[in-house]
Amino acid sequence: MSQIRHTPVAPTHTEDREGGDLIDRHRHDDHQLIYVSSGVLAIRTEHGSWVASNDRALWVPARTWHEHRFYGHSRFHTVGFPATGAAPLLAARTPTVIGVDALVRELLIALTGTTLTPAETRHLRAVLRDRLRRVELQPITLPTARDRRLADACRLVEADLQRPYTLSGLARHVHTGERTLSRLFREEFGMTFPQWRTRVRVFTAMVLLAEGATVTDTAHACGWATTSAFVHTFAQTMGTTPGAYRAGARPQQEA
Repeated sequence: MSQIRHTPVAPTHTEDREGGDLIDRHRHDDHQLIYVSSGVLAIRTEHGSWVASNDRALWVPARTWHEHRFYGHSRFHTVGFPATGAAPLLAARTPTVIGVDALVRELLIALTGTTLTPAETRHLRAVLRDRLRRVELQPITLPTARDRRLADACRLVEADLQRPYTLSGLARHVHTGERTLSRLFREEFGMTFPQWRTRVRVFTAMVLLAEGATVTDTAHACGWATTSAFVHTFAQTMGTTPGAYRAGARPQQEA
């Protein structure tokens, strides 16, 4: 594991980042809410991997190491919250994706700007805290495998999403039984192998769409047999079509 940089205070600010930019592994003594108003941000911690976009943000509890990779030109916003006292997301003891509605979006953008007075900042923080207690939690994550056999199977699938692996074929590759591998998916990830594979494909699709790939090319790259099947699965998972998601993730390029 690479060295973890310790930055006690989680900053509240806005940055512009280019596709491919990295923020190395680090942690704060504060809680942090991470959001991109354009572009896509992949976030990894010891608990798993998440994707933040313009309709989702990630809550990172204090002292959790995390690292970031940006896809497409991104407008990156972070809001720090002291670890002392009651946190806005009391139930979120591990990193948690939240839905970002229009009000939360504007609050995050305003709070991370540079034109607020201290009194305005306090007021907007209070409103954001109240709103965060009512946001919808989005259980969209790629958990990290602990068992070596499961981790090896995941790497095989992620390396080539176009290859139609079966569970029995994966089990042979990682030198274990099909029933054992099926049990590991359920016990460690809380989902079946097909459910996990669909989630990996959707995560990868989010990144490709943010980088400007067409819906058809994304469907092919992520292993869907038809574009219509991809559109249906993506919309069911994300609550929006791939085309709408692509437009929302890339406002500056599309303009």
